[in-house]
Amino acid sequence: MQQNSKLVRCPICESVNVDTGDEIYCRRCKQKIYDKPYKSFHRSLAFLLTAIILYLPANLYPILITKKLSVLSENTILSGIVVLWEDGSYPIAIIILFASVFVPILKFLALIYLLLSTKFKLHSSKIDKHKLFYIIEAIGSWSMIDVFVVAILATLIHFAGVQIYTGIGATAFAFMVLFTMFSALSFDSRMILKDEMD
Repeated sequence: MQQNSKLVRCPICESVNVDTGDEIYCRRCKQKIYDKPYKSFHRSLAFLLTAIILYLPANLYPILITKKLSVLSENTILSGIVVLWEDGSYPIAIIILFASVFVPILKFLALIYLLLSTKFKLHSSKIDKHKLFYIIEAIGSWSMIDVFVVAILATLIHFAGVQIYTGIGATAFAFMVLFTMFSALSFDSRMILKDEMD
């Protein structure tokens, strides 16, 4: 094999193939390989911007609506955290604050950093970027803790005269988490390697 040959990974079976410059078909599973990292960048950026937009209604609109004896009470994420704190449920309040407020912001910042570093070739450690990328993937579903809590409460609480509904905020929050996960999954880690080689 020539020294300047370019290797590409098959996204289906993970096999390593040689880029001949023409259309590439995987030597193992025979699937066509699309080696277009810039498409990955735009897809990841689009999902990330959608998630950031959804973060606003997720925090401004009620996530939990409680109806007790015809009295309606609505709680956003932050007001729910305050209620839990005032009731003495400090560990739960801290967990929800961390998982539902800080984690999404940290994920946004991390993805923005990865996208900017690959687009504008910011000089930073390739290993650190890979670690950051895998951390984002690992903590993805933990941001859904608020939605899980609301779903469990709506299912389990059957007191007389008490009804629990999910609010618009819960829907926006669930979509925000999904789009953040899509953004991380769309990010092609080969862009990090390409950034180092350029």
